[in-house]
Amino acid sequence: MNQTTQMQPVNRLYKSRTFAMLYSDRKDLLDLYNAVSGKHYEDPELLEINTLENAIYMSMHNDLSFLIDSRLSLYEHQSTYSPNLPLRYLFYISDLYSGMTKDENLYGTKRIQIPTPQFVIFYNGSQEQPDRKILRLSDAYCVKEEYPALELTAVMLNINRGHNEKLKGMCKSLKDYSEYTARVREYAQVKPVEEAVEQAIRECIQEGILSEFLKQNRAEAKQVSIYEYDEEKHMRQEREASWEEGREVGREEGREEGIKKGKQELLERLIQKKLVKGKSISEISEELEEEEDVIAQMIREMGEERAAGKEEQ
Repeated sequence: MNQTTQMQPVNRLYKSRTFAMLYSDRKDLLDLYNAVSGKHYEDPELLEINTLENAIYMSMHNDLSFLIDSRLSLYEHQSTYSPNLPLRYLFYISDLYSGMTKDENLYGTKRIQIPTPQFVIFYNGSQEQPDRKILRLSDAYCVKEEYPALELTAVMLNINRGHNEKLKGMCKSLKDYSEYTARVREYAQVKPVEEAVEQAIRECIQEGILSEFLKQNRAEAKQVSIYEYDEEKHMRQEREASWEEGREVGREEGREEGIKKGKQELLERLIQKKLVKGKSISEISEELEEEEDVIAQMIREMGEERAAGKEEQ
């Protein structure tokens, strides 16, 4: 129990993640932007970095937000696929635009210009995904319309080995990052994660893969990589275990209703555990890969059931 208590601050500290650490370097970030956008900028000082510290965005710990050439780019790395990213981006971009125009006259007759947004997700999770996938805000709408009044489109790029090799060929740091994380995941299948990360770091430095970054940030990169792998593994195992238990309950009852009930009960238990840990609805939604409105509805129903139970007593 003491070990768990001690690890909590470390987990929060290392939510900056390897991807964000790597691209905190303006030159590497500019190279990534050029590769994604097809541009050829050479001066890293052209980049203007944006940050938001509001607690609502704590779950967006992998984000990179920056301005260049009147374009506002929001980049995020994900090792877990989430269909809710467009909605999160909507909240994020709204606050960015609000901050940019706070001194402007929004009720005036002069048009206020805002930078053109670009939303990109760099995915390297273990779940199979295509090279390129478009995520739309309108996919979350209850009523589908041919021309939705409000739309936000994000591009998800798979940067795992064997995916988007042309893109990675235009940005060495991205190719190196993909190779480094692939080695950590590969070696962790046959040895403790600490040893796997150390082996990946040692080999990559020797082979010129993220060598300068890893040499300069070796201790922190190692701790972050261990945390990232442990978190990814935990989330994957938690989901797989819960669904498998749900299927077992269903088989015992011998009908489809049992499967649904088992999954429902397990999901409620997982939600309750995460609420006790102080997780937000957004964080629970991402970790359990369920829509936020589903999680919110279940929390309300759980509260109503507890209240009804107290009244009966």
